[in-house]
Amino acid sequence: MPSPTQVVALLKAQNIRHVRLYDADRALLLALANTGIRVTVSVPNDQLLGIGQSNASAANWVARNVIAHVPATNITAIAVGSEILTTLPNAAPVLVSALKLIHSALVASNLDGQIKVSTPHSSSIILDSFPPSQAFFNRSWDPVMVPLLKFLQSTGSYFMLNAYPYYDYMQSNGVIPLDYALFRPLPPNKEAVDANTLLHYTNVFDAVVDATYFAMSYLNFTNVPIFVMESGWPSKGDSSEPEATLENANTYNSNLIRHVLNNTGTPKHPRIAVSTYIYELYNEDLRPGPISEKNWGLFDANGMPVYTLHLTGGGTVLANDTTNQTFCVAEEGADPKMLQAALDWACGPGKVDCSYLLQGQPCYEPNNVVAHATYAFNAYFQKMAKSPGTCDFKGVATITTTDQSHGSCIFPGSAGRNDTLPNSTSLAPSSNSTSGCHSVYIYGAGSFTTSVIISVLLMSVFCL
Repeated sequence: MPSPTQVVALLKAQNIRHVRLYDADRALLLALANTGIRVTVSVPNDQLLGIGQSNASAANWVARNVIAHVPATNITAIAVGSEILTTLPNAAPVLVSALKLIHSALVASNLDGQIKVSTPHSSSIILDSFPPSQAFFNRSWDPVMVPLLKFLQSTGSYFMLNAYPYYDYMQSNGVIPLDYALFRPLPPNKEAVDANTLLHYTNVFDAVVDATYFAMSYLNFTNVPIFVMESGWPSKGDSSEPEATLENANTYNSNLIRHVLNNTGTPKHPRIAVSTYIYELYNEDLRPGPISEKNWGLFDANGMPVYTLHLTGGGTVLANDTTNQTFCVAEEGADPKMLQAALDWACGPGKVDCSYLLQGQPCYEPNNVVAHATYAFNAYFQKMAKSPGTCDFKGVATITTTDQSHGSCIFPGSAGRNDTLPNSTSLAPSSNSTSGCHSVYIYGAGSFTTSVIISVLLMSVFCL
């Protein structure tokens, strides 16, 4: 993966203001210094046992990975372990102790007011998650969950949850409709209704979050907020993962971002936004397992966007094109009459040079309105320096990272055209870089910027 300096350059170029690290990598924390970017650091699972059983170990970890970097690096939270109850159950008895010892070290340094401490959980700790009102935590974990929730409540922290509707869909054997998992609109008769509360659920994400709220209330905790630390959708899969596609990844993450930033909340807690990290920043070429495990990223290792997220009426995420490799194309399935009208505008009032589309010229073929509109739309988009809103054309255009050049028809913005802007930010990986996992964070309570591209507040996550 790219070096820490290159990673931070990408964060800054995309105006990403929140990032989550899956450890506390010193080089990256130093690179993040004086950027103002809010950082969540993590205690790796393999260090949990030692920290949970030794006050000195916890204090040393905080001194080395937090105190040594603040205030230059804006550390705002510590995630202690990851999915301990389901992936490392032998460490569960010391989990709450680890949280308390880490927090005590922060108190001793007068940092507890600015840095929250919690631990991420898999949504699989919830049993009978639908209807949400009947959900409850696996009772065998009550000896951990009850003191954990008391700690979160007493310190003003939040319940960290990893929510993956992709896996819920894949494991449902057809019970969960794909549209329900992707936040696509459903007719009222297709919405899931909780018979106990009569609340209507239009997507899996809300149902999982509310199931967690109900599970906490079952243990008499009703004022601990939920923070989703991981959510996303893979853009590529093998033959057994047919729904891991670019289109579905784009649809899920775009709709998730819109859902969070609209502050709609969930049916149980309307208008209370669920801040969420998008998993993840970079694809992980070296990650073991099925193809999908390698393809959750928003960027490849060279810093090239895998796809471009879109918000209807809200512009495009990745509007700051750090790679100079995004193109404007005709929207698939767009009305031909609207495409023709937009094409006429681009070649007329839009002042695009459409001479390349004339008969006998390089971009005349294929001779149809979609191909010609795609050329004209992109020429206008590039001429306007890819400014937000210049690839819309009343809804019949969209942004892609795929170069549309073909044969002798070289599109503006392509590496084959000398009118391509130079790339001022090198995002290529260093020669000794290795694969790592990252996420994007989109923060529901804040104003929207292009920060939606990393593990996006929603927030950013990295495995370095």
